[in-house]
Amino acid sequence: MVGHPEDAARGLDGASDLFSPGWFGIDLLGGERAVVTAEREDAWQVAAEARQETVAAGTPPAEGRLPLPDALHRAMGLYVVKRDDLLTVIAGYPWFLDWGRDTLIVLRGLIADGRTADALRILREYGRFEQQGTLPNMIRGNDDSNRDTSDAPLWFGVAAADLAEKLGPAAVLDAPCGRRPLREVLVSIATHYRDGTPNGIRMDRDSALIYSPPHFTWMDTNFPAATPRAGYPVEIQALWIAFLDLLGRHVDHAWQSLAAQARQSLANRYWLPDEGWLADNLRADAGTPAALAGVDDALRPNQLLALTLGAYDGGSARAARILQACETLLAPGGIRSLADRPVSLELPVSRDGQLLNDPRRPYRGVYTGDENTSRKPAYHNGTAWTWQFPLYAEALFRLYGDEARPAALALLGSATVLTNSGCVGQVPEILDGDAPHAQRGCGAQAWGVSELLRVWKLVNG
Repeated sequence: MVGHPEDAARGLDGASDLFSPGWFGIDLLGGERAVVTAEREDAWQVAAEARQETVAAGTPPAEGRLPLPDALHRAMGLYVVKRDDLLTVIAGYPWFLDWGRDTLIVLRGLIADGRTADALRILREYGRFEQQGTLPNMIRGNDDSNRDTSDAPLWFGVAAADLAEKLGPAAVLDAPCGRRPLREVLVSIATHYRDGTPNGIRMDRDSALIYSPPHFTWMDTNFPAATPRAGYPVEIQALWIAFLDLLGRHVDHAWQSLAAQARQSLANRYWLPDEGWLADNLRADAGTPAALAGVDDALRPNQLLALTLGAYDGGSARAARILQACETLLAPGGIRSLADRPVSLELPVSRDGQLLNDPRRPYRGVYTGDENTSRKPAYHNGTAWTWQFPLYAEALFRLYGDEARPAALALLGSATVLTNSGCVGQVPEILDGDAPHAQRGCGAQAWGVSELLRVWKLVNG
């Protein structure tokens, strides 16, 4: 009957019987260091290769703490794994495998860290999975049938653009993805998004904005559907515009006019003058044009991607107001997924006919309790996320330049609260939105590490 308080907090059995074959105990004073090595008798070569990789990655200094970017560089190497003859990314430890969206976001950090060869291999791996504009939302062994994502294909384009800046357009666009070059994969994605994908993603012709079915964004909880976000989510438009910019620059100039139309629609339709931020979504059912959609005024950090990807063309004064609004979402090392304020467009969360929240004030600041009645309603409605946290510092730096560098680095440095606790040297998936912002979810999350490293390198020059 060993106690498991975290399981108890999740509504699971709070104790169980365990068997332990023994103990290892090492007493260390400050500055001291010990290394424990374990290996299988029948696989000495595996252990030897692991030791060589450790040496290649560098060792921590004998005294003092490892600098944050060095720690993040070391951490990144633990997520890149082999899939067939190429590579993929484990989304998080201990329980995630490789997710399309997470992997493609992580590529930006790999590229910024100079691991361009690995990034290209991963792009090629995912490119061969493209079908009629879709990419896998997750991969289970050889099963890639789950394609319920509107953002993973667009992140594929953003990663390709980052890599093209480092290696040159030809090296990336001509890279083989199965039997096709990567440029054909990009064109297939854009063409099917414009004309319609088999799973319901389609461009609104009047606005050039992308319709996303329910549960297709990164806020994709089901049973209950805590944040379905059907309609025209703001970050999907930012990713779409960045995708079109890439095609217009390096593939076919004809895509530029579509990018300009979508950029104008984003600037005009999402701005909320009374609040001073961008609508998180233009809520609509399939087939409803953006002009007739309901305006979701929930204050969320998704709009920061419109600033960091260069998709928002509403002027610096509005951008400054957006940053000021999003500042209220910040926590040390994380950013809340929803502000603790009323919303005008109700956000109800129900399960089996039972209402689980206050639809007019859906914020929930603690991620604990039963998964389907407590944690899922909080997951994207107040829980603070580490992967979007660096976006605020990036937007601040892009708007104000060198003047904002010290403030941006100080904000990013607050993440050491996380890297020096929990899974040391790593970044957790989520935090409670309410103080003291307890770490929750995966103890080590790939996109939390990669985005922190990417933006640190950007801001630090």
